[in-house]
Amino acid sequence: MRRRISTSTTSKTKTAIGVICSLFLFLSAAAQTKPPEPPKTKIRCITAFVRLDRASYQLQIADAVKFLKIAQTTFESRDFTVQTLRIATQPFPEYTQGLSHDAALQFFKDLDGLAQMQNVVISIGPAYLSGDDGDAQADLLADILKNSKSLYGSVNVTTNASVNWPAIHAAAHVMKKLSDGTLHGDGNFHFAALASVSQGTPFFPAAYLTGLGHQFAIGLESANEVAAAVRDTPDAPTANRRLIDLFFQLASNVENVALRIDSERGWTYLGLDLSPATSQDASIVTAIENISHQPLGSNGTLSAVGVITSAIKDIGLRKTGFSGVMLPVLEDPVLAQRWSAGLVSLDSLLSYSSVCGTGFDTVPLPGTVTEEQLIRIIGDVATLSVKWNKPLTARLLPVPGKAAGQQTDFSDPHLLDATIQPISGPEPH
Repeated sequence: MRRRISTSTTSKTKTAIGVICSLFLFLSAAAQTKPPEPPKTKIRCITAFVRLDRASYQLQIADAVKFLKIAQTTFESRDFTVQTLRIATQPFPEYTQGLSHDAALQFFKDLDGLAQMQNVVISIGPAYLSGDDGDAQADLLADILKNSKSLYGSVNVTTNASVNWPAIHAAAHVMKKLSDGTLHGDGNFHFAALASVSQGTPFFPAAYLTGLGHQFAIGLESANEVAAAVRDTPDAPTANRRLIDLFFQLASNVENVALRIDSERGWTYLGLDLSPATSQDASIVTAIENISHQPLGSNGTLSAVGVITSAIKDIGLRKTGFSGVMLPVLEDPVLAQRWSAGLVSLDSLLSYSSVCGTGFDTVPLPGTVTEEQLIRIIGDVATLSVKWNKPLTARLLPVPGKAAGQQTDFSDPHLLDATIQPISGPEPH
């Protein structure tokens, strides 16, 4: 006798089977889904220091690039990401001595082409250290940078713990030539006046060499990690303790890999510049405001900047370069907003420089700024640097054809656009 199965029973059975199948698929998917990986530590740059010889520079660059790529592979195999590979040389007058102006320009045109082919950028060192030919060397540097894409340069505006006023005049002259001679004044992104900056920083345009070379240094892009570490901190001491832990961990991780590269490859590790570099998606201002609980430019900003800097200084591992807070106006998205709103000015940036390693970095200026005004601005940076014996830079970007209140329109993809403020100092609005 055949049993009849009711429709309701059949429906229940199908439903149960469907639930079991759905559960099986869910569990299978869950088993295959890996937990999200922690973000990799970002290395902004690995910089190799090379004492360039004009007779064999192609071989030297090739050797340095080979080393840099090995170093990049080594770091990336240990959960780092590497953004750029860089080479820094001794002051370029040392290896262009005896060349005419035109012959030197041709040499650097060839060097620039080699850098582009190898996908590296090169700092050719300061034009003006001392001597009577500083103005000529500064003019040559301006012409070099006007006609290159991958070269960077600088002028030292302090000498032996004193302000070098002729060099300041030369640096202001370079800035005006680059403003007037490059599209949107972009050329000044590749140039800076250096005050009390020692050799060995991996960051550009400040990187240069005075020793024998065959060395390397690391620069991090850690603004986001710094901001995360001080999120919801109730007070400055808590923020300081968290930052010491963070910077020690970052420096230890880098140093462990770098010393292995040092021992295996024969390039001497100079150290890590712990300055938490920013990018278009990483702002150090977020960290500062997390500590001060106020917008940048308010009371408490200087103290917050000091908290970050003091944590960096407390790290006893191998450091180099600035190892302080940098405030690049057109490379930090939140800072560009605060600048455009008039919450920070040249004067406030200079005051923050008394406790950190910034000076003026990628600051947009009206195109009508005169050399005399630039001399006064650079002179303030140099004077502060000498007073406190600390490395500072002035990377000023006069924008041709633009006045205060107008928006910049840089073509360089590394630069954000912002509102140009009056040189005398903007008022909040």
